Amino acid sequence: MNTLFPRMHVSLYVSNIQKTIEFYTNFFGQEPIKVKPNYAKYVLEKPSLIISFVENKERVKANFGHLGFQVETQEELENKLSEAKLKNLLIKEEMDTNCCYAKQDKFWVKDPDNFQWEVYFFHEDVAFNDPYYENKDATGCCSVSSENVKSDCGCNANVSSSTEKAAACC
Repeated sequence: MNTLFPRMHVSLYVSNIQKTIEFYTNFFGQEPIKVKPNYAKYVLEKPSLIISFVENKERVKANFGHLGFQVETQEELENKLSEAKLKNLLIKEEMDTNCCYAKQDKFWVKDPDNFQWEVYFFHEDVAFNDPYYENKDATGCCSVSSENVKSDCGCNANVSSSTEKAAACC
């Protein structure tokens, strides 16, 4: 039995197919290959992914978590970040952060239904997970609910970098 899967498929329920098409055409940098009433489908070659969207407001759920793409180089991350900024997609940058026991640089975007997408460059595994991300109120694995450390982790600091947050919270 062949255990290799040539392409991943994801299907998400969305509340407004037109807003979804506009967002993902900008985010993916390509048009959908199929658009039907209440439906759109994109096929990405790299990474190999089929993703479809079905308009059904009643089935859109909060607290989904997040989806993401790992890029292969720092330069690729910087290019994708610049594109996201130019297209007004960016919601947050996290550079030099220890999250999920990995040193990473990343940024986040959110689609019209608040599905979060993480685009990150992996530097190396680390033994330290920033306690800021251990907060039960944080949104998603590795994402933060606010930029103010003082209110989120209970420490007496309001700092910007992950390293400073970790030092201040420990």
